[in-house]
Amino acid sequence: MKIISLVGARPQFIKEAVIHREIKKHKNIREILVHSGQHYDFNMSDIFFEELEIRKPDYFLNVGSGLHGEMTGKIMIEFEKVVINEKPDVILVYGDTNTTLAGAIVAAKLKIPVAHVEAGIRQNPKDMPEEINRVLTDHVSNYLFCPSNLAVKNLEKEGISIGVYFVGDIMYDLYLLMEDKFKYDVFKSLKLRENEYILLTLHRDFNVDNNEKLEKILTELNKISKEKRIVFPIHPRTRKRINEFNLEKYLENLIVIEPIDYLNLIGLVKMAWKVITDSGGLQKEAYFAKKRAVVLMPDTGWRELIEVKWNVLASENDLYEKTFVENYIEYPENLYGVGNAGKKIIDILLK
Repeated sequence: MKIISLVGARPQFIKEAVIHREIKKHKNIREILVHSGQHYDFNMSDIFFEELEIRKPDYFLNVGSGLHGEMTGKIMIEFEKVVINEKPDVILVYGDTNTTLAGAIVAAKLKIPVAHVEAGIRQNPKDMPEEINRVLTDHVSNYLFCPSNLAVKNLEKEGISIGVYFVGDIMYDLYLLMEDKFKYDVFKSLKLRENEYILLTLHRDFNVDNNEKLEKILTELNKISKEKRIVFPIHPRTRKRINEFNLEKYLENLIVIEPIDYLNLIGLVKMAWKVITDSGGLQKEAYFAKKRAVVLMPDTGWRELIEVKWNVLASENDLYEKTFVENYIEYPENLYGVGNAGKKIIDILLK
């Protein structure tokens, strides 16, 4: 069997690498790795590329950035040539980027089965580019590999039930794979105590690009910091906006540090009391680490964590209140499977 995996951004490379570890166990599978070049923002020597032995792509389409239509069209033109040349049995696409949609359309038009890893995620607003990409990709896919049972239900509501599989989250596979390598250097250097601080990440444009909204968020964080220490690896975008809006005084009561690597970041998550974040990935990694997250977003693609009341959505108006809300619940096990999503995906494709 020949598989083409199409990736366009660093997180997709990482998901592909987890699946590739399973592919290598089967001598009867050949995988062709294609990188669209949509984002060329990763470091080939970083921890994931070393630990996961991420390889260089067989094809690099060199598309680069641009308007949505331009980018999607360029990827389709170049990727179609690769597909016609390689004649794969199945095409794997990941997540919700323009690369994902372009690959799915090319495969569908050439009548090659499309397998969508991370299918069934839904999030408001419906007109956001990522939501458009994931919905359209799901509707032309033959294999829909869902990270949660809620994702399966989302597809059912849209009339999609054939070829749908709850396999679990590929990122949980990764978390378990890296767990014994998590680092606690930053935790120790800051002289923190377990369960006595909050880890904060803040970078989304809708949170930091508006002066009034950012000031409200920082005001709420200062209220919180009087009761729990807040460790804040500050994103360059957020620092820039704080400087532009003259809001530096609000950082005085927070433990502000430079951005840190994944292994130290998850080390901080594991030792924290809670996490406050507007990151899609970190709200889920907090769950993997059995820590609760206050999600500074109007909606999330990981709604199952909200539905079971493990995580809560918050805004600039109720961040303090949502952080200290008391609603003890037992840890909800296995929302994203048991860490064998990669194996399940390959087993299903082989069948």
